[in-house]
Amino acid sequence: MAGVPIGKDIYWVGAVDWNLRDFHGYRTGRGSSYNAYLILDEKKCLVDTVKSPFTGRLLENISALVKPGEIDYIISNHLELDHSGAILEILRHCPKARLLATGHWIEGAEKYFGPGLPVQPVKTGDTLSLGRRTLQFIEAPMLHWPDSLFTYLPEDGILLPNDAFGQHYAAGSRFDDEVPEAVLMEEAARYYANIIMPYSNLVAKMLGRIGEMKLDIRLIGPSHGLIWRRPEKILAAYRDWSSGRTREKAVVAYDTMWGSTALLAESIAEGLQSAGLETVVMPLKASNRSDVAAEVLEAAAVALGTPVLNNLPLPSVADLYTYLKGLRPRKKQWLAFGSYGWNREIIPRFAQEMKEAGFEMELPAVAARFRPDGGELAAARAAGVRLAGLAAGAVETEPKEKPE
Repeated sequence: MAGVPIGKDIYWVGAVDWNLRDFHGYRTGRGSSYNAYLILDEKKCLVDTVKSPFTGRLLENISALVKPGEIDYIISNHLELDHSGAILEILRHCPKARLLATGHWIEGAEKYFGPGLPVQPVKTGDTLSLGRRTLQFIEAPMLHWPDSLFTYLPEDGILLPNDAFGQHYAAGSRFDDEVPEAVLMEEAARYYANIIMPYSNLVAKMLGRIGEMKLDIRLIGPSHGLIWRRPEKILAAYRDWSSGRTREKAVVAYDTMWGSTALLAESIAEGLQSAGLETVVMPLKASNRSDVAAEVLEAAAVALGTPVLNNLPLPSVADLYTYLKGLRPRKKQWLAFGSYGWNREIIPRFAQEMKEAGFEMELPAVAARFRPDGGELAAARAAGVRLAGLAAGAVETEPKEKPE
C-alpha cells in the first residue's frame, strides 16, 4: 500500500500488520497497523515510524512520494518499539533529518538505541514551522508512557496523538467512514479497555486541556488502526470511557473444574437478568482476558468466580484478576464467588484481596462446598439480584436535555 493522502500534501505512509494476534497479552483478533505520517512542505517531516520488521514498507511508501534523504524532520511521538523500532534505519536513510521527541523519550532511548542519538527535546507549547504550516506539540505523559506526545497541525485541524484514539484493526481501508462503524467502535472500545483504561483520569484531563486550547480538530490520525475523519465520534466515546460512565450491564466471568462454579455463575446471572441488567456470561475456557476487559469497560456490575486449587484461586482466574487489577476499572460493583472442597476460607480471602486492591465490593463472597445444592443456588441467585441493585445506583445515564 503506497502513501494515502489524509490532507493536502499530508500522507499516511505506515504499514498494516495482518498477522498480529497478541499485543502484551491483549488478543488482537483483527490484526493492527503502525501508522506513520509524511508532511510535504517547504520542510519535509515524518511523524512516527513503524515496528522494525516493517521498516522496508515504510521506506517504500516514503520513497513513492519523496526521496528519504530530503526529509528535514522526524517527530517521534512515542518511544515504544512498535512506533520507534525503525528509527535507526530511517535516520540512516535521512541523514539531514533532525529528530524531535520529549525529554522522557530521550531518557529512555539510550536503553534501546545506545548513547549519542541526536535528539532535539520538545515540550508543550513548542512549535515548528515547516513553511505553509506549523506543528504544535502537546506533551501527554502516561498516555500511555511518560514520553507520549501529541503533534497538532492547526492549519489543517489534524491531530496526530500516537496511541490515543487508536484501535488494533488491520484493514485495506484507512478511514473510519470506510469500515462498519459497529466493528470500528468495538475495536476502539477494546483498545481503550486493554491499554488506556488505567490512565482514565489523565485522559479526562487531556480532553479538558484540548478543550481549553480550543483546538479545531477535523481529523485524528492515531498510531494504530483507522484514521478518524469524523473525530467527534471517538472524542465523545473517550469522554464517556474516561469518566467511568457505565450502563445497565453485568459481566459474569469464571472458570470451573467440575462444573460447580459454573452452576453458581448461572444462578448469579439469572439474578442479574431478573433485575433488568443485560448480562454477559464469560467462561474463561472460551474467553480471553482482553475480551473480558472489553466487556467490563461499560459494565456496572462484575462477578468473578473460581474454584479452589491448592488453596488458591484457579490460575486462569488469578490471571484475569491480576490483569483487571492493573487496568483499574472504576465505578463498578464486584462480587466474588466460587466452590471449594476443604478450605472454606479461600473464596472469602480472595474477595478480601479484591476489596483491598480497590475493587468496590459491598456483598460477601458467595461460596459452596463441592457441588452447590438448591439452597446455595438460590442464595447465588439472590446475590445476583442484590448486586444488580447496588450497581443500579452507579449507572450514569445521559443528561436529559433542558426544556426550551
